[in-house]
Amino acid sequence: MWPRQAHCLSELLPKLEVPISVDPASELSFGKNRRLLGASDFQPVFNNARFKVSCQHLLLLALPVNTAFSRVGLVVAKKNVRRAVDRNRVKRILRESFRHNQGLLPAVDIVILARSGIGTLSNEDLRQKIEKLWRDLIQKSGRPTPCEAK
Repeated sequence: MWPRQAHCLSELLPKLEVPISVDPASELSFGKNRRLLGASDFQPVFNNARFKVSCQHLLLLALPVNTAFSRVGLVVAKKNVRRAVDRNRVKRILRESFRHNQGLLPAVDIVILARSGIGTLSNEDLRQKIEKLWRDLIQKSGRPTPCEAK
């Protein structure tokens, strides 16, 4: 029989005098309000991007906004990633990385553009590249990382 695993974060936290409510689903959500959906959402970022970070396979454009959270839009062109299965894999990994890092990011609208060759990267290489770009974006935006905030 497998050892019992905690089903939620509150089971893992030590019992405190003051009860806290932890809703990990809301902190790691990726609802419609966290996405750039239409051309009217993407166009201001393309036209007025204030922060640009890139690597050989990805380009991130970011525009500060007056909201309490960041939003992301993905552009993975068929020209750069031929097979649909590879485009979907790339988008899935990028979305998942954003979902896990959105609490660290400044309030910006972000457009992630995939460049040619990204479809040949392994999942781990792609994760490492996007994690580095998140760190670079945080540094460029001037927002302290959690380690610097202490």
